[in-house]
Amino acid sequence: MKIIETKIPDVKLLEPQVFGDERGFFMETFRDEWFKQNVANRTFVQENHSKSVKGVLRGLHYQTENTQGKLVRVVQGAVFDVAVDMRESSPTFGQWVGEILSAENKRQLWVPEGFAHGFYVLTDTAEFTYKCTDYYNPTAEHSLIWNDPTVGIDWHLDGEPSLSAKDLAGKTLSQAVKFK
Repeated sequence: MKIIETKIPDVKLLEPQVFGDERGFFMETFRDEWFKQNVANRTFVQENHSKSVKGVLRGLHYQTENTQGKLVRVVQGAVFDVAVDMRESSPTFGQWVGEILSAENKRQLWVPEGFAHGFYVLTDTAEFTYKCTDYYNPTAEHSLIWNDPTVGIDWHLDGEPSLSAKDLAGKTLSQAVKFK
């Protein structure tokens, strides 16, 4: 597994070694010991899988209790995946990292605790999986508004995004609950 640094040092892009031929391919997507030694000393307790259609924007979500680190990847289609640093004490507070994750490039993004996370679907459909370091806690979940001009994310939009009511009600960075 190759580690690719991003402009926020705590967020890592992981690129697996893929072995393929005319029959298909094989790749290792996760190895606990390697991840703990090379990326973050974390244990994953939950894995989720979602499917969305083109133009759906999910996020930017985070939990202030049961904080979640996420290892995310796309198994079908492509998304533009984004992490925003919500840690007030961080030198990268309010900054964002965005990467295209696809079934084709097979890359994964490590989004540590203390970050808001979201993605925008670029293809007709996309299936997205993510491992989490803690369990989902809806009572502690928050949403950073996707289009906050202070954060200034370039989502690579193709028209107006499709958003849930929860995501439409997201808070701006100045209003949002933050981590210390």
